[in-house]
Amino acid sequence: MPQTPPLARRPNPYIRLFRTPGARAFTLGNLVARLPMGMFSVSAVIMIAGARGSYALAGAVTATGLAATALVAPWTARLVDRHGQARIAVPATAVAVCGSLALLLCVHFGAPDWTLFAAYAATATTPNTGGMSRARWAHLHRGDPAALHAANSFEQAADELCFMLGPVAAASLCSALFPEAGTLVGAVLLMTGVLLFAAQRTTEPPAAPRAPAAKSPLKARGFAPLLAVFLATGAVFGSLEVVTIAYTDGLGHSSAAGGVLALQAAGSCAAGLLYGAVRPARSVPRRLVGCVGAMTVLMCLPLLAARTSGSLLALAAALLCAGAATAPTMVTGMTLVQRLTPEGQLNEGMALAVTAILGGIAAGSAIGGQVIDQAGAEMGYLIPVCAAAVALVVSAAGSGRYAAPPRR
Repeated sequence: MPQTPPLARRPNPYIRLFRTPGARAFTLGNLVARLPMGMFSVSAVIMIAGARGSYALAGAVTATGLAATALVAPWTARLVDRHGQARIAVPATAVAVCGSLALLLCVHFGAPDWTLFAAYAATATTPNTGGMSRARWAHLHRGDPAALHAANSFEQAADELCFMLGPVAAASLCSALFPEAGTLVGAVLLMTGVLLFAAQRTTEPPAAPRAPAAKSPLKARGFAPLLAVFLATGAVFGSLEVVTIAYTDGLGHSSAAGGVLALQAAGSCAAGLLYGAVRPARSVPRRLVGCVGAMTVLMCLPLLAARTSGSLLALAAALLCAGAATAPTMVTGMTLVQRLTPEGQLNEGMALAVTAILGGIAAGSAIGGQVIDQAGAEMGYLIPVCAAAVALVVSAAGSGRYAAPPRR
């Protein structure tokens, strides 16, 4: 009697993903280029505050760079879509690296304060390396939702890992070597990584010259409410960071703030990888509502830990759990960006999403700081809860508009 063959095991989606010809090469270059994204702001703060004795000046300079990036990034991405990744990313990165080196020299040689703002603003031309990598996956796996789900999950986990390791690397370099070391190493890594990434031409999406009458991704059905979700989610990130720094400082453990926040990123990184390994629900808009709902519930944990325990260990555990919903939310949101963005404008669409997140981070940091000053750090944890709730309401209200036919 013939035996029934055992059920075939589902292949690991990440192994399948990196069997794609050229995938490992462009991913390696992109990871090298992406690590400095978590290094530059911390390095700039340490370098400027150490040389000028003013954290206010350091914070103002980095905030100016963030605002400049939010304005310039969509235009850089539009050029990438029109003329190709390699043709635009390399010179744009060279300008940004020159800005970082100019900042280093201005600080080292005691140039006037206004030069710091001008130099750091020049770094806004840094291309969105994560967006370019996602665009390559979308090009390589057109019509394969399962592979794109795994690719978006991997990319989000990579974002979390780089933003977890970047600040640690920056602080270590600046303290172990010299204050300018973090900025210098970051600039070298960025230029090297983008050159390696751009050299992989076989996986590069074709350029899509845009017709004069082509519409902006902002006019695509459902895109504007989706950006509102990203804006509110960015406010979760920004407020959570500033409130946690203030809370740990109030406990007398200010040096532990980076490690505690790294746990939140670690939870998000692990959740992102697990999320990519499971078969997702068919309806992406409903999936987004579910992920944002889970994020809203989990963001209550740091508030409860701060209000009831006053323990750094309890807060660290709460942040580790709270991070579990942020990566799935971002992965699902980026999947919708890929579906809703018109053909040939994917880099621009992703850059607009990142701009919304950056705007949310800035708003969340500012509102969180105000609440801390008025009501204390414990109550500050209400801000990420409220921001997540706003994201939930917006995602639920806009779910019908997201359900547009895929653009591919």
